[in-house]
Amino acid sequence: MRVSEIFESIQGEGTRAGVPSVFLRLADCNLRCRWCDTKYTWDWQHYDRATEVTELGVSEVAARLLASPLRNLVITGGEPLLQQEALTELVERLGARGARFSFEVETAGTLVPAEPLRRAIHLWNVSPKLANSGNERRARLRPEALRCFAGLPRAWFKFVVDGEGDLPEIHALLSEYAIARERVLLMPQAGTRAELAERSPAVAALCRSLGVRFGPRLQVALWGARRGI
Repeated sequence: MRVSEIFESIQGEGTRAGVPSVFLRLADCNLRCRWCDTKYTWDWQHYDRATEVTELGVSEVAARLLASPLRNLVITGGEPLLQQEALTELVERLGARGARFSFEVETAGTLVPAEPLRRAIHLWNVSPKLANSGNERRARLRPEALRCFAGLPRAWFKFVVDGEGDLPEIHALLSEYAIARERVLLMPQAGTRAELAERSPAVAALCRSLGVRFGPRLQVALWGARRGI
């Protein structure tokens, strides 16, 4: 597996925000978000891949995760579904060890998960990228994948919001893929504590108007731009 980092922290986003978790951050991504806060997992023009990425066997990754006392496992990236064959083997191996992990996957929702992985993951945190990400539409919105996740009862949708101008696109996506608003969170686009504090009230107001949940970004509020925590 191409691993960026393994660390313990609390889940900062989504419906399990605040839960102590062990994180497996996988390297590589198929998108290039302008505001990405983990560019060290894919931006090899500005980061040294040899320094940032460690190639580990599934058994070694499993051993490191089992060494943690925490049993909420957040699998993130990058885009973890680029490695879903190894990822499937990993979660099956951890399940077979009887460690009782709860598995979360953070994904941009551009790749269809294989059936065995769909069954194994307890919570999908799907974050379709809006135009504000700077990615071309055909790269960031894949209908087959979005239809798949919209049909999974354990999938929640998180949208990174710059402002009110993002609402028409969000409305269109919820309508096109029949995504219930009860499964939607809006999060402020913010990389620093100051940006988060400045933008959160406006995003909270948008949540009220749309009838969806506000998505906290606890990792930014607590630690700013620090990584691995």
